[in-house]
Amino acid sequence: MPVDSTAATEVTAYRWVPDFAQGLVRDLRVRWALEEIGRPYRVRLLDVTKPRPEEYFCEQPFGQVPAYRDDEVQLFESGAILIHLGLQDDRLLPTDPAQRMRAIAWVIASLNSVEPAIFPLLMINVFNKGEAWTVEARPKFMERLNSRLKCMSDALRDKEWLEGRFTIADLMLVTVLRQLRGGHVVDQFPNLAAFIARGEARPAFQRALADQLAVFAENEPTPQTA
Repeated sequence: MPVDSTAATEVTAYRWVPDFAQGLVRDLRVRWALEEIGRPYRVRLLDVTKPRPEEYFCEQPFGQVPAYRDDEVQLFESGAILIHLGLQDDRLLPTDPAQRMRAIAWVIASLNSVEPAIFPLLMINVFNKGEAWTVEARPKFMERLNSRLKCMSDALRDKEWLEGRFTIADLMLVTVLRQLRGGHVVDQFPNLAAFIARGEARPAFQRALADQLAVFAENEPTPQTA
């Protein structure tokens, strides 16, 4: 298993998050990539319920996870970390320059064109649930999201993976689309639903998810009694 407390590669993660976020925190993206290439890594845990240590903002300017370091670099932002790992290992990115850059373009598209359309839905379903303004806002949010999903569905067509073989492009898009879990938004695009299922079925994803969830289970807060 790549999780190794003595490893040179380090990923930051949260010690615990509420149920709605479990399995979705972005260190999962980096864990998955490291599992795909069998690279050991250690995990440094942060408490999501407390302010970040001041020195952490030198590593991650927004105080989020993951931050990443290895013998060569210190990085933040999951997309940048995945690109770094892909450039180091052709199991994550092709060596052909044209194919490599296409895959990188899809990573950026997932973050810039798909994920921002998902955020408003998370707001009205989770963070602002029940507030009056969400009733009026939902149709507009859904219209934009469905438009983006249709573009992705049309681009994927009947392909197994975005660029003919599994790359960080697929890893990123699967983890972005998984934020829609528990609803039926993706069901209207069967090829996207099947794409997510293929990603989740990969052994490396299963190991990464299990390791993230195990940390949350070990550190679940004790319920307060009255």
